[in-house]
Amino acid sequence: MVKRSLNSQDTLVKGIVVKAYSGFYYAHDGRREWECKLRGRFRYTNQQVMVGDHVEFMPGQDGYGVIEKLLPRRTLLVRPPVANVDQAVIVFAVREPDPNPGLLGRFLVAALSSRIEPIICFNKVDLTKDGQVELVSQYRENYRVVITSAKTGKGLDNLRDSLKEKISVLAGPSGVGKTTLLNALLPGLKLKTGEVSSKLKQGRHTTRHVELIYLPEGGLVADTPGFTSLELPEIKPEELASLFPDIKACLTGCYFKGCLHFKEPKCAVKEAVESGKIQEIRYNQYLEYLAELMDRRRY
Repeated sequence: MVKRSLNSQDTLVKGIVVKAYSGFYYAHDGRREWECKLRGRFRYTNQQVMVGDHVEFMPGQDGYGVIEKLLPRRTLLVRPPVANVDQAVIVFAVREPDPNPGLLGRFLVAALSSRIEPIICFNKVDLTKDGQVELVSQYRENYRVVITSAKTGKGLDNLRDSLKEKISVLAGPSGVGKTTLLNALLPGLKLKTGEVSSKLKQGRHTTRHVELIYLPEGGLVADTPGFTSLELPEIKPEELASLFPDIKACLTGCYFKGCLHFKEPKCAVKEAVESGKIQEIRYNQYLEYLAELMDRRRY
């Protein structure tokens, strides 16, 4: 009988990185979690292992291992940094803190540019007098929207159904209730949460790193640190319009090929804005992002 070498490729185990910090990568093989270090050669390559990555690792003793290979990615988000997610649940509060449409738009563009389906979650609806969200009408026609309250339980079943059998990331500013939502969805999880500053009306950071959590209904979800700013992804100005679903629907009607829908005549997008088919607030947001991308190109 031939002995199998300890370094044989047949001994490698496939897993998904569910968390990473302090130089350690925790890979789950479907049955258990392994605490892994990177093989030294990763220091000399441009490969960066991220949460959500599929890897092959060499298992050792006492639950330790060494990651030998990074497998190809399907999708990648730079901020929050997570790989291979199917959808991004973009969480904003209706109040405390008040929603920032410009920041929400940046999240939507970032997700779609990474070929990740966005879901908008408007949380804390218990803070509104009539329980309704005025912003919903601006987004519901073009995006999937879920309305929730972690406090009252409103909409949690819809959110739970949206996460089922998917790899999802919860993203959004600090203080909007991402971690509180996860605690409501998974009783007993007891992740640390923070309150919104009464002085600054901004949330405090409670989540310090990205971590994938297994859901009992199937699927994985990542809680992520919150932030108050987001740069646009590395895209060309000509690509921006296709990342606005309402604008994308009108692109074929433009007279000029390569129309940026700004100063060009016979532009179907500008005509749609004038007729009310595209909301003016959405078009102004597009122009703001377009100017930013064009300034970036100059440098």
